[in-house]
Amino acid sequence: MILPSFDHRFSWSSVPLPIVLVGDALTALGFLIVFLVFRENTFTGATIAVSPGQKVISTGPYAVVRHPMYSGALVMLFGTPLALGSWWGLLMFAPMTFTIAWRARDEEGFLVKGLSGYKEYCQIVRYRLLPFVW
Repeated sequence: MILPSFDHRFSWSSVPLPIVLVGDALTALGFLIVFLVFRENTFTGATIAVSPGQKVISTGPYAVVRHPMYSGALVMLFGTPLALGSWWGLLMFAPMTFTIAWRARDEEGFLVKGLSGYKEYCQIVRYRLLPFVW
């Protein structure tokens, strides 16, 4: 988030207002998705762990993709540079997408081994981050 902030401050980019408004909407949408994830799954957290009594959540945003919090984060990561009027800030989107995808795969391996029913859930909800893509 540092690069788009500097870009905004020093006006390195000239992003048209309609694109900035799209960035605002994407950032808000990303926050909404993350909010819905936390509302649906009380076990959501920053660390990958299985808690006693934890069960597979397959409702709400989890019925669409297996990692909806990461999907919401990606929407925010794409929208924030645009909302700040920064084309340069979009440069970080590709490496962050790769990092989040790698973490999602790592998390799935952990959950298949440690969370009862997760393997079956993966067969029902086929997409990790983006419906009909991956």
